[in-house]
Amino acid sequence: MSTAAPRTATLRRSTSESTVEIELNLDGTGRSSIETTVPFYDHLLTAFAKHSLTDLTVRASGDTHIDVHHTVEDTAIVLGQAIRQALGDKSGISRYGDALVPLDEALAQAVVDISGRPYLVHTGEPAGFELHLIGGHFTGSMVRHTFEALAFNAGLTMHVTLVGGRDPHHIAEAEYKAVARAFRQAKALDPLVHGIPSTKGAL
Repeated sequence: MSTAAPRTATLRRSTSESTVEIELNLDGTGRSSIETTVPFYDHLLTAFAKHSLTDLTVRASGDTHIDVHHTVEDTAIVLGQAIRQALGDKSGISRYGDALVPLDEALAQAVVDISGRPYLVHTGEPAGFELHLIGGHFTGSMVRHTFEALAFNAGLTMHVTLVGGRDPHHIAEAEYKAVARAFRQAKALDPLVHGIPSTKGAL
């Protein structure tokens, strides 16, 4: 099992398009303080923190007068980088997690492997979902885009499947909660695991 070193990270990334500051604790209780200037994304990240039991502080701002795309994507990039840093050498983790999460009529499934090999398989969203404006700012297409940024920067293999759903808000939130619950399992420290859970000896 890993040492008692805190699994935390603090990162800042600034470009001509956005400024993002993130603090996280993988062994938290799900407390969060999220301000990205994109209200629905704040909602999704709050749900991610709560259901993954990750303490998360996010401060982000950017050129949202053009589009929310840059701020949302860059926040997901930094979140992924912070997760990767906080995981350290991944000693003692469960590594795998899966979850099936409903939100009213929507049902989403996520499977996460903290593999060090970034990969995303994302299926099931209804035609037109990617064009729908949620909360007046956040397009449905950004759900997949943020999962891509998270997976590639955190080094996660993620399979996310929308089993069913009609309301765009419910679809996006169910997918985020499913990813959060699967990640919660995968990052958990398992007392039966000694060292790094890979036959290669590294993740």
